[in-house]
Amino acid sequence: MSKNGPHGVETLPQSLIDVPGVPARCRSVLVERGRYEWHVTDGGDPAAQVARFLAGHGLPVDDLTRPAGHRPDGPCGAALYVSAAAGATMVGAPAGAPSPVPALPDVVAVVYGHACAPVSAPAAPAGPGWWLGPWQESWTPRQHAEAVQAVRAAIARGDVYQVNVVGHAAARYTGDPRPALARLAGLPGARYGGTLHGAGWSIGCASPETLVEVHAGRVVTRPIKGTRPATATGRRDLLASAKERAEHIMIVDLERNDLARVARTGSVRVDELFAVRRWCDLWQAESTVSAALAPGVGLAELLRASCPGGSVTGAPKRAALDRIAALEPVGRGAGMGAFGWVGPGRLDLGLTIRTAAADADRLHVWAGGGITWDSDPDAEVAEAAAKAAPVRALLAAG
Repeated sequence: MSKNGPHGVETLPQSLIDVPGVPARCRSVLVERGRYEWHVTDGGDPAAQVARFLAGHGLPVDDLTRPAGHRPDGPCGAALYVSAAAGATMVGAPAGAPSPVPALPDVVAVVYGHACAPVSAPAAPAGPGWWLGPWQESWTPRQHAEAVQAVRAAIARGDVYQVNVVGHAAARYTGDPRPALARLAGLPGARYGGTLHGAGWSIGCASPETLVEVHAGRVVTRPIKGTRPATATGRRDLLASAKERAEHIMIVDLERNDLARVARTGSVRVDELFAVRRWCDLWQAESTVSAALAPGVGLAELLRASCPGGSVTGAPKRAALDRIAALEPVGRGAGMGAFGWVGPGRLDLGLTIRTAAADADRLHVWAGGGITWDSDPDAEVAEAAAKAAPVRALLAAG
């Protein structure tokens, strides 16, 4: 569905725009000019539809290789959110189990223009009315471990090489969830920290991972794969782990293949391989893969090539998506999708790991990890819990 006026979130007051990648110089003067929302049940091609919507609002997304400048009298840009289910739909794969947050659309694009005067300040920190109940997992640790074993069996049969398995948890709340979600942007390493809101839903992101970035005709992705506690021992273990390095390089190869679909022939390169960086109390391995975009590549083609992200699906991607749809009992909702900014001459979307969503009465979080033949089920369950812990703790803070 498309909402073409500035009232897509009429139940919410105007506030500073907190979308990852929004130009800092414009943040205090942006107002909503148009909104597009799509659910997997709506049908059609969401990549083509959202590109057509943004182009209709004056954003140059039909050919991302063309230079374009920021104009104060034109659209500043747009927030763009794409769920993992929408990404799967774009590549003709199963969308997976139903989302536990049905109010949240699977694609949201919000176009912003410039106001004549600054808008109001952000919402105040959560007050005494904020309460978050206990987390309820969608599967038990044993069920999670059994899913890991099922992936190992699929690898043994030669069906896949790697599959990312993700779990979900929800907790009831009272009060306004938006300040709690906004706090996630302050987590260390949250390169894509920010929020987005709609009628009956909100999302908050603390992701460190670049799904796809485009600037000056060059496209970049920065897959993250490999995790250890952020201690000196943990760093040494991550660098020395043959299992983690093999898992990581497999995804780097997948991302090279994804970029090659929209790149000039021979331009794909690995700029950095297996660099260890910190997110909260975890070390994570990150690589940088880049390419020159082929002439005429637009937003729709880029989304089809990059969504859903390889580091949260597996290899081969389509076979991994089939396994995910069969194994995960709850949809990925706001997790494992894309969230960021599309503006004239630039695009920057983060992968929605370390991301939470709110509906009318519950907060939702997702976490998981890549499974290979060498994966230990109990260790994979513990790793997912470690990734979710900082997000849960900050959401609970009063």
